[in-house]
Amino acid sequence: MEIDRTGLAEFLRHRRAALQPEDVGLPRGQRRRTGGLRREEVAVLCHMSTDYYARLERARGPQPSGQMIASIAQGLHLNIQERDHLFRLSGHEPPAHGGESEQHIAPGLLRILDRLDDTPAEIVSELGETLRQTTLGVALSGDLTGYRGPARSLGYRWFTDPATRGRYAADDHEYLSRVYASKLREVVARRGPRSRAAHLAELLLNESEEFRAFWDRHEVGVLPTSGKRIIHPEVGLLDLECQTLLDPEQSHVLLVYTAVPGSETHEKLQLLSVISAPLR
Repeated sequence: MEIDRTGLAEFLRHRRAALQPEDVGLPRGQRRRTGGLRREEVAVLCHMSTDYYARLERARGPQPSGQMIASIAQGLHLNIQERDHLFRLSGHEPPAHGGESEQHIAPGLLRILDRLDDTPAEIVSELGETLRQTTLGVALSGDLTGYRGPARSLGYRWFTDPATRGRYAADDHEYLSRVYASKLREVVARRGPRSRAAHLAELLLNESEEFRAFWDRHEVGVLPTSGKRIIHPEVGLLDLECQTLLDPEQSHVLLVYTAVPGSETHEKLQLLSVISAPLR
């Protein structure tokens, strides 16, 4: 496929003009004259330089990579059909829809997450890969989006990285091991023997004796509890409730962590929000 530079530029300008700062979790600010988002705001959302993005809108510069187009599609809160259109305009075949490899978060789920910045929350894939976190979510669990390869999966880290396990109350470890092994077995059955889930299971069978023991139980349907006991390096033990919102089309889940108002954990979350607040 060939890139349609003019079509790409026009589509990007149109989508940018259609978005307001509050649509993407940005402050509106004062004396705003731009009808939609500014180019520099889109560049921040897409994790690229303003100059690079501006050249795309001016139908200039090199052909963007598929990875860059995926980042733009997410930054502009495009739906799946709009994302596919953007890929074709840039001269790329769109990624496959849904399933375990889907990284594009639905704009509706993003809009909810954007409004939860005073709450620990994250969006995860069916393999336990954190795709997006709120600021307080990062303060609670660390930046979980920076992992690469199989370590992106919490289940993989659970059986291979002691530091991951150290963030959870010791009394919960055995049950959580059952949960992660059970969940992975279900995803393997759903996606098949050539899937990323099957490859992840194969890696863990080779690397973790403990995982092999839980895998050999053939358990399915072991569900995580709503209560989460997380040990934070600065504020200590947190007793949290985890509410979930499922996007069945994308196989993504929004996890929202809350505490009982007036509880010690609630006070600790308030302290975390102060610690994590950006300097002005």
